[in-house]
Amino acid sequence: MTRRRQKCVLAVLLVGFLLLCGVVADDDDEVSVTEEKLQEEDEVEVIYATPKMIEGVYLMETFDDVAAFENTWVKSEAKKDGVDEDIAKYDGVWAIEPAERMALAGDRGLVLKSKAKHAAIAASLKKPFTFTTKPLVVQYEVNLQNGQECGGAYIKLLSSQEGRVNLKKFNDKTPYTIMFGPDKCGNDHKLHFIFRHKNPLTGEVEEKHAKRPRDKIEEPFKDKKPHVYTLIVRPDNTFEISLDQEVINSGSLLEDFSPPVNPEKEIDDPEDFMPDDWDEREKIPDPDASKPDDWDEDAPMQISDPDAEKPKGWLDDEPEMVPDPTAEKPEDWDDEMDGEWEAALINNPICTEAPGCGEWKPPMIDNPNYKGKWRPAMIDNPNYRGKWKPRKIPNPDYFEDLEPFKMTSLDAVGIELWSMSDNILFDNIIITDNIGDASRLAQETIDLKVMKLEKGQVGVFRRIINYSNKHPWLYGIYVLLVAIPVVLIITCCCAEVKDTKADKDAERKKTDEPTADDLPGEEGEAAEEEGEAAEEEGDAAEEEGDAAEEEGDAAEEEGDAAEEEGEAAEEKQAHSSDLKSEDTSEKQVEEHVESDADEENERDEEEQQQENITKDKESEDAQTRTSPRLRKARRE
Repeated sequence: MTRRRQKCVLAVLLVGFLLLCGVVADDDDEVSVTEEKLQEEDEVEVIYATPKMIEGVYLMETFDDVAAFENTWVKSEAKKDGVDEDIAKYDGVWAIEPAERMALAGDRGLVLKSKAKHAAIAASLKKPFTFTTKPLVVQYEVNLQNGQECGGAYIKLLSSQEGRVNLKKFNDKTPYTIMFGPDKCGNDHKLHFIFRHKNPLTGEVEEKHAKRPRDKIEEPFKDKKPHVYTLIVRPDNTFEISLDQEVINSGSLLEDFSPPVNPEKEIDDPEDFMPDDWDEREKIPDPDASKPDDWDEDAPMQISDPDAEKPKGWLDDEPEMVPDPTAEKPEDWDDEMDGEWEAALINNPICTEAPGCGEWKPPMIDNPNYKGKWRPAMIDNPNYRGKWKPRKIPNPDYFEDLEPFKMTSLDAVGIELWSMSDNILFDNIIITDNIGDASRLAQETIDLKVMKLEKGQVGVFRRIINYSNKHPWLYGIYVLLVAIPVVLIITCCCAEVKDTKADKDAERKKTDEPTADDLPGEEGEAAEEEGEAAEEEGDAAEEEGDAAEEEGDAAEEEGDAAEEEGEAAEEKQAHSSDLKSEDTSEKQVEEHVESDADEENERDEEEQQQENITKDKESEDAQTRTSPRLRKARRE
């Protein structure tokens, strides 16, 4: 019954699912109209407007105004040094266009259209950013619309020079102060934050790389969705990196960069060398050890098994491989060009029925005498002096810069890339000293895009709901699809367990399940024989009970006789009271004899009653061991 019920439920669920799919897929024209309406509704619900320019920012670019973009951004005309002329040019293609998927109406971005080409583009800040008492806030969006195989999507904040930076000559050697953004090649995912620090003693510039983020950053490289990256560098020498407005890396400019900003105060003396008599060996071979006389270093690791014997029937003269007799020389075979033709070799068919063919060799076994190369035991080195280290001297290049935040001022922002993926979209770049400005721009841009994507993800469910509203009878199917498994689960999990004997007997009556007294086949015959044996035992016990009952009746009759004799004795005693005194002694003797007889009769009656009780119990026990059906038949 349970299996049949499960099959019925599965059939109903399958039919309902197929019906639902058919209904949703029915009428393509109507579905198309529904999708268009949903798109129109999304456009009405998620309204995008180009953010207004925020006062006081150093750069804010939304790329929505093509004319403004052309006046601000400059494509590089430089050539890359140290590479072939064919690939030295920065000839990557840039375009202003909306996103390929789920774009907001009116929103555009800067897209790198080419791949495997050098591309560079830059824009000047409204005014140079100077690292003084306000934080630096950099934020921009990246959408790797085709994912990323190998390449970056980072930006460079170019260093100020004498006069403004020549953006037409922007290349990989152009000095920058900060590089920030994602980068990937193979399985190495990075989120760069590099700043260039100037040595106050020598004036040399060295790159300082931030530690890796503590959270995983692989998802933006493969989900093909827009993501916003934010960098905050504060005057107290702390930094904070956020991905989609969640902090994933933070720390100190003094402690969390490699190499560190400040060098070590002391360094190893480059002119200090380890003395010749300095022994760094903690253990040495025992000089008193000698190789044993029976140690054979030349003994092989394995030898032929001396106990092995060649199997009978081994064909020594037959080769293991023979030319294929069915092979034919190709018609285009040229002996002069291709050499003498030889048929391909196949396994010798004669060897299939024999233990083996060819020269027989005994199998190899481990050599019991093999010991390998002898080496003396290792002992503690009496001359061991520890690991030698050169002495420390003051670092002549040491300096201490406690304010690495005060970097070279910024003059422009540039994107200089080489990528194996195309259609990389940049959008909504802002450089400011106010964290609120970046948050405000994110609310007006990336937050709307996320809302659009979320609405797109639930579009299928909205489509089903809208179609169901036009066909209300579908809700009945939905309820049925949900109710059947729920009812089935409740029935299976909450059903009352039938453990009592009465419940089991009732279940047997309903299902006609075989019992111990009514079993099929050989088990039934065996049970029947056991029942007959039990019945015979019950009959014997019943006969014993009848015999015990007869013995009880006889005992009762004897008791009655004893009672009569007692009454006769009492009458005799009364009669003897009238006799003469000379008969007194004789009377006393007779009374004593009669009294002893009464006591003996009473003891016999008690023993007979106890014996009857014991036999009755045994009879009842024998009856309880019989089956209920046998006892019922016996009672009938």
